[in-house]
Amino acid sequence: MLPQAHAATTFEQFLDFNIRKGTVVNLMFEHRLFGLVDILRKIAVPLSLQDVPHELVGGLALLLHVEEKDPAQSMLTRDVDLMIRRPDLSQVIEIAVNAGFRFRHAAGVDMLLFGESGTANAVHLLFSGEKVRPAQAAPNPDIAPVRKLVHGEAFAVIPLPDLLRMKLSSWRLKDQVHVQVMDATGLITAEIQASLPPELQQRLQYVRETE
Repeated sequence: MLPQAHAATTFEQFLDFNIRKGTVVNLMFEHRLFGLVDILRKIAVPLSLQDVPHELVGGLALLLHVEEKDPAQSMLTRDVDLMIRRPDLSQVIEIAVNAGFRFRHAAGVDMLLFGESGTANAVHLLFSGEKVRPAQAAPNPDIAPVRKLVHGEAFAVIPLPDLLRMKLSSWRLKDQVHVQVMDATGLITAEIQASLPPELQQRLQYVRETE
């Protein structure tokens, strides 16, 4: 459950807010979500202040889209995926270091680690116009975010059609599961489906046939 703009922005205040409302919450889910959003805030806010184009992608972006439609379908993710433009990487690293992050490149993956924490709270960096892996069906889309509110703060999030294309292009097992969640939530409209290239439409059909 994503608190509205007037809700508290710390986990303790969030619990107090919902206790007073008599709302039942999943403590483990919400505690982990607060941790992820806190890591996102630490990098997204300074990037926004410096006008560096970026958008949240991956599992956390999926969660924000799904929460608006059907919170019962929400799935928590392990980390934060942020898409930037390759020419901005040096500036992003400089901003991240000033915000308390460490840059790390390992196994072909660029990531930001906050403080002395390990990879559990990593910010994985993806690049618009590039493929994460050679087998990816299509390059990542350009950055054209929508604004999504979480814990009283607006973040730049990948639009739903672009997120679906990324998931169908990547085509890992977890991406297929994410597409199933999007479909079960009713997020994949006929218009969005029609906008997909033939190969990705075929993949969407495969996901639907194997649900």
